[in-house]
Amino acid sequence: MFILFLQSLVRYPGLLIASLWPPADSSARRSLRRGLLMLLFIPALFVLQMIHWLGLLLDEIFYRGYRKVAISDPVFVTGVPRSGTTLVHRTLALDEQFTTFSTWECLFAPSVAQRRLVGFVARIDKAIGGPLQRVVRWLEQKIFGALEDVHGMSLTDAEEDYFVLLPVLSCFILIVPFPYANWLWDIGKFDQLVAEKQKKRLMNYYRRCVQKHLFAHGSGQRFLSKNASFPPLLGSLAEAFPDARFVYCLRHPVEVVPSQLSSLRDGMAFFGNDPYHEGFRDRLIDQLEYYYRNLVAVPVPAAQKVWLRLAQFRGNLLQGVEDLYAHLGITMTTKYRNELIAAASNASRYDSSHQYELNEFGLSAEGLHKKFADSISELGLNQSAGDGA
Repeated sequence: MFILFLQSLVRYPGLLIASLWPPADSSARRSLRRGLLMLLFIPALFVLQMIHWLGLLLDEIFYRGYRKVAISDPVFVTGVPRSGTTLVHRTLALDEQFTTFSTWECLFAPSVAQRRLVGFVARIDKAIGGPLQRVVRWLEQKIFGALEDVHGMSLTDAEEDYFVLLPVLSCFILIVPFPYANWLWDIGKFDQLVAEKQKKRLMNYYRRCVQKHLFAHGSGQRFLSKNASFPPLLGSLAEAFPDARFVYCLRHPVEVVPSQLSSLRDGMAFFGNDPYHEGFRDRLIDQLEYYYRNLVAVPVPAAQKVWLRLAQFRGNLLQGVEDLYAHLGITMTTKYRNELIAAASNASRYDSSHQYELNEFGLSAEGLHKKFADSISELGLNQSAGDGA
């Protein structure tokens, strides 16, 4: 883990230099606004990640017991982006046999020490009437409200735990502020491009984060993860967690590609990057094509994986989860079954308000069909299932 710390540390100066004077052929615009923004953002990111590293260090001193925590039969909800992974994840997270990262845990408290500190502060705040909680809720509404159309979230929602890779600067979402960072693009083809030693370091780090989460919750629950950015890591995940179960969410590439580009559009523009840059667009499409290929290529045993399309899942939520549980050998409790019945009406009405068009990004259905032809054929995606998201 110390090597990962050093790697992340030495990357910050390079990020700052490239951010102030980005490569001419990148999607990053050279502008005063972008330069000033990066002079604020990069130091803030650095400070937050150093706080995380301090927390991780304190864990090794005060909470070393986390290393003894067994990770048994974890469940990973993954698949291509914009395919309904959020609905599937949050539906499964209702089952009390599972524990999963919440937004605040993976963004602000990946370590046990940080969670203990947050819990202590929360108890004091509650004792004096909750003024801090009210401020946090106000900030939450202001910050996350702007994301509602693309990906609704709150601090207490079940969320993608790939954010725990931020301290090691290996979270793929960082391509939004840093589209010229080649090592981030390598993460998008993790199993193919990342060196074996680095794969093992990152998988060991991620496994430690899962152990810390289980240790902090202390309830003997089964770990549940959701990451639409994990298909390129699938081979490494299957090796690191050999008894894991995988839920692969699918959607037609003609829907996935423009939806994903559109979901990144506002973030790219905020950081002074061109969301319509052909180089960025084509590179991202190439990554997504690898996502589909790697889902098929990684030899996960049939009994440990299930393929899922959102329309099938939300059309009959109870039956969809029952089939998923039966295939993966997961026992469903009566309490959870009743919760699914109550939640079914909301799932059937689920319809993303996210709007996008192929021609907005200079794309055509014919071109995408050609690019993804092999995956479309192999996965039986010739017909759209109406998986709007």
